[in-house]
Amino acid sequence: MTDSDKKPSPRRARWLAGLAASALMLPMAAEAETLQGALAKAYENNPTLTAARAGQRATDENVPIEKSFGLPEIGTQASYEENLIIPGNNFSSPARSITMGGRLSVPIYQGGAVRNAVRAAKHRVEAGQANLRATEASIFSQVVGAYMDVIRDQAIVQLNQKNVAVLRTNLQATSDRFEIGDLTRTDVAQSEARLALAEGDLRTAEANLIASREAYIRLVGEAPVDLEPPPPLPNLPATAEEAVAIALDSNPDIEAASEQVKASRADIGTARSSRAPKVSAILSGGYNNFLGSLNSGVPGVSLTQETSSAAAGVEVTLPIFTGGRRSAQVRQAQSRSSQAIEQYVEVERGVIAQTRGAYAAWQANERIIAATRQAVGANALSLEGVRAENSVGTRSILDILNAEQEYLNTQVQLVSAQRNSYVAAFSLLAAMGKAEARDLGIEGGALYDPEVNYRRVKGQLWDWADDPEPQQVATDTRAVPAADAAVPEGPPAPAPQ
Repeated sequence: MTDSDKKPSPRRARWLAGLAASALMLPMAAEAETLQGALAKAYENNPTLTAARAGQRATDENVPIEKSFGLPEIGTQASYEENLIIPGNNFSSPARSITMGGRLSVPIYQGGAVRNAVRAAKHRVEAGQANLRATEASIFSQVVGAYMDVIRDQAIVQLNQKNVAVLRTNLQATSDRFEIGDLTRTDVAQSEARLALAEGDLRTAEANLIASREAYIRLVGEAPVDLEPPPPLPNLPATAEEAVAIALDSNPDIEAASEQVKASRADIGTARSSRAPKVSAILSGGYNNFLGSLNSGVPGVSLTQETSSAAAGVEVTLPIFTGGRRSAQVRQAQSRSSQAIEQYVEVERGVIAQTRGAYAAWQANERIIAATRQAVGANALSLEGVRAENSVGTRSILDILNAEQEYLNTQVQLVSAQRNSYVAAFSLLAAMGKAEARDLGIEGGALYDPEVNYRRVKGQLWDWADDPEPQQVATDTRAVPAADAAVPEGPPAPAPQ
């Protein structure tokens, strides 16, 4: 190989230098937002989700609360009294006294009340965790919808901008031909009317884009900037039956309803335990000091100024008659259990219908996309042919305007169908229980695990183990600028295939 072969040509050297300069400039450009990035931001600071997490932590506390009713309880009291008026005929009344006492109560038997209450609380923790998963999937579905709305509405604004520009050119050409007598005033009026309608449609599209961007800000907490086309969704089912089978096994709403049924059955046991005797071991002690103020009233005779006492025993409480309250509480718990069972059936029906509906919507929009793509191509050829035929006088200006409108309409229908298909597919994954952070590979930090807090508090016995003062977690959007209708230059962004 010669030296000339090793050295790049001047043109190639300039091209490589330009490429290197471009590479150095890439980090300076604004980073485009991805769907996964938007989901990660919503996962971290969406207020609906952060509030649901706080609510779940509150639900966790029901377990140690119910456990505490089966644990020993220790209490003490102290008092100081100063008798302002002492009866003249009562020589044993002290002028002042200090009284202190303590009591230890140890529950021995409560008829299963604590056991059933703790069991119900644990089931409600499980139900709450499932509801938290459902909230997570719901927020993600809304974020996907808002993300795709922005992409769709940006494309529609760009299409309408292009349409307005084309109609302005048409109007100018029509006016020029009218000036030389080639066209009539009617042709000019038709072009003016169609341009006015197109400008109105553009304003509507811009308003829709602003609304979509504001919805995105509400969910994500930041303004959408250079949204990239979303990636294809994984693990979509082949049939509606497959989707329903997965949903019945994994949907968090069904899991939550199932745990509520179990909790309601434990509540029946708690209600029945109110009829049982309650047995507790008692240990108490007391101390009195009259501070030298106890006088016997007999000269030379003094009284003890301090007394102490201690007692131990067993306390048994047995309800005999409460006017029907106990049986009413049992019947009430049974009715609520029946309600929970029926609500489970309702939730299951809803999940099945939601899954089948989302699958049907996804499949329908996939077919609409295929048909609309053909329509876009056909309308593009039709518009080209109408323009050519108009140039030889076989087509009118109105024919051109109609062809342009049909071409625009099919383009808008295509981007709308692409948006609808993606959102329906994601809704299908959500209904199947496969649209949570652990399924989507959300990055940016450790995922929130409600089990961590539950394990921390479920065995907590210390009465002073408070958490730090509550602080806001979700970001506010007051500092986020108001959305506008500006769109990137160039053709609309491609949609996922």
